[in-house]
Amino acid sequence: MARLKGKDILHGNQFSRKDIDTIIKNASYFEKALKRKNSLNLLEGKILATLFYEPSTRTRLSFETAMQRLGGGVIGMGSVESSSVAKGETLTDTVRTVSQYADVIVIRHPRTGSAREAADAVPIPVINAGDGTGQHPSQALLDIYTIKKELGSLKNLTISMVGDLKYGRTVHALVELLSLYQARLFFVSPRALQMPEEITSHHKEKGIEIEETEDMVKAANASDLIYMTRIQKERFADLSEYEKLKGSYILN
Repeated sequence: MARLKGKDILHGNQFSRKDIDTIIKNASYFEKALKRKNSLNLLEGKILATLFYEPSTRTRLSFETAMQRLGGGVIGMGSVESSSVAKGETLTDTVRTVSQYADVIVIRHPRTGSAREAADAVPIPVINAGDGTGQHPSQALLDIYTIKKELGSLKNLTISMVGDLKYGRTVHALVELLSLYQARLFFVSPRALQMPEEITSHHKEKGIEIEETEDMVKAANASDLIYMTRIQKERFADLSEYEKLKGSYILN
């Protein structure tokens, strides 16, 4: 893990296959260790700051729980409305101030590129917990660990990514990790919510086999795993478009 020590986590493309294998190995160790003992003291005296400019339940609580189970502490700014953001403080000013209180920052923000902006402004590590419609690399790391745990291997898998692929930052990050293992991918979505062309073409150029389709049944029947995403109401400027698309794919 030495190569990753002190590094920001901002984008799915920053990892090598060796990095992912190392992260999976260590995640498995910690999972087993915390089953034997509820907490460890590896991060005693360290503080995590959570800056969530968008709603979150699972991601925020996952980070806070992890930090506390490893012996560290957590601080947060509460709601955006109750922080200095409501008085006009910029993102850069906020993270610079918070970096004086904490050893690492986890940030979720509605603007794509915001995590990089925050990381460039401070000397401590920044973890991207979702920047607009850009990336969600911490979720992708959890997903790749879960896939390995459930299926036993990441090699030679066929995976269907279904739903909102245009705005879905989780799929944007996960594609980067799956490409390290030469996964075959089905991108299943309505035409209006297709994976961004730059992502699709980039991975095809890398030799990743990708098929874009609106036929979920066809893709599912050929897949080892379905990665299901919701149609994200909060990303639509025109709610009538959301109403047209919200029931496109249902898994039951």
